[in-house]
Amino acid sequence: MNSLFSPAKIGRHILSNRIVMAPMTRSRSNDAGVPSDLVVTYYAQRASAGLIITEGVFPVASGKGYVRTPGIETAAQIAAWTKVADAVHARGGRIFMQLMHCGRVSHPSLIPNGAQPLAPSSIKAAGQTYTATGLQDFVTPHALSVAEIAEVVQGYRNAARLAIQAGFDGVELHAASGYLPEQFLSTGSNQREDHYGGSVENRSRFVLEVLAAMVSEIGSDRIGIKISPEMNFNDIKDANPQETYTYLVSQITNLNLAYLHVALFGAQFDYHAELRPLFKGSYLIGSGQTKDSAQALIESGSADAVVFGGAFVANPDLPERLREGAELNTPDKNTFYTPGPEGYIDYPTMTKKA
Repeated sequence: MNSLFSPAKIGRHILSNRIVMAPMTRSRSNDAGVPSDLVVTYYAQRASAGLIITEGVFPVASGKGYVRTPGIETAAQIAAWTKVADAVHARGGRIFMQLMHCGRVSHPSLIPNGAQPLAPSSIKAAGQTYTATGLQDFVTPHALSVAEIAEVVQGYRNAARLAIQAGFDGVELHAASGYLPEQFLSTGSNQREDHYGGSVENRSRFVLEVLAAMVSEIGSDRIGIKISPEMNFNDIKDANPQETYTYLVSQITNLNLAYLHVALFGAQFDYHAELRPLFKGSYLIGSGQTKDSAQALIESGSADAVVFGGAFVANPDLPERLREGAELNTPDKNTFYTPGPEGYIDYPTMTKKA
């Protein structure tokens, strides 16, 4: 029987354990989207995870959605990420880069030349985003033309290639949290009348085209995708999410991706029971897991690996702590997005037993 601490195959890779570090925005990059040296230390400290999935990284400058978040487009960004990948590998870890295009939930102050955020339709989201001058209301976005959609897809393709060039083991497409891929998937944000809108087949087209482009560039066994049905973050709404995600997963399973990452936040419908049988690759479950719940998911075959978020923020040696049944540090939410080392690389590791 598999345990949380047994090896797992994810695409072309063998993980040392089934404990995955969740992608979490930490805002330690500079204004040019270049990760600082603190980022190198942060991920290296957590290399005992079976797999690290990085914070969201914008594939193109138009996809930046928050202050001090990183990109993977310029030479300086690639060089900084190469240091991260090298540091994690030096400690025996595996690391995937999450590609995150924020779409409409950005702000002109974050985008080159003060451009409008991009979206499937010109529908303003309710809410605000973090900018250099503080919280700013979302604005009405620019509806992408078909030609512009093709450019964004190409941006994802290039980002996947550059992530591998920087030494990463793979990439994850962020198709949750109300960002651009989910904006296309959802009826509340996608009211297009062309072949990218309307039916579930059309609304899924963008995600499937992005995945196909990345697969053709780096291979399917180095690609994962994250979804969070009914999370409803960033004012995302869908008239029939069960239909949307059942269809999407039924289509992506034929791409032979490395994994499907599903994080549920309060959904009443049991998406795991519905989606797990549809997907042929490794199935990752996240959101609010403990050692006991994670172990039960692995033992039952409900998941191939389990994703931990806040626990990894405060416990760089989380796998060791879970194995030993040690007490966990509590994350300080006040330093989640602050620019310095505090609450980032200064959490203590477990005191080793004599």
